[in-house]
Amino acid sequence: MRQWLVICLAILLNGCGISIQGNQYEQRTPKFDLMEFFKGEIKGWGIVQDRSGNVIQQFTVDLTGEMSGDTKLVLSETFNYQLGQGVQRRQWVITKQLDNSFQGNADDIIGSAKGKVFGSAATWQYEMNLPVEGSTYHVTFDDWMWQFDDGAVINRSYIKKFGLVFAEVTLFFQKKQ
Repeated sequence: MRQWLVICLAILLNGCGISIQGNQYEQRTPKFDLMEFFKGEIKGWGIVQDRSGNVIQQFTVDLTGEMSGDTKLVLSETFNYQLGQGVQRRQWVITKQLDNSFQGNADDIIGSAKGKVFGSAATWQYEMNLPVEGSTYHVTFDDWMWQFDDGAVINRSYIKKFGLVFAEVTLFFQKKQ
């Protein structure tokens, strides 16, 4: 009986996860050139939802990306949160790899972020210690971005703890003209 309970629990927990397959976007256009899109000035608007779907935070973000050589992007982000946290900054150094993947580092990221482009989509995973209302949580971010055209990208982030999604971020980016 105990084995059946463990199997049922494993199946139930497996169903709670998000599993997007990048290969399904390989032939879709426009082809997402991550380095080109994030070069220059970009404005973003986002929301954070808890696992019940309630919006628990709204924010804007201003990004400035500058290329350093052919394969390195320095991306400066300035977040302005509506509730509590105010303005926060992060600077990424993103390096394009030979296999169309990329790696990124920032001061508040644990280790390196890893990502890959799949046609019109890109994925990006990383770990961080996320401050929330006086506490800090070690979490994993699973980001997916879809490019609509030269000037617009939608980003969905699944914030996970113990492999389970406990919050989601929806973020719209628009290049400034």
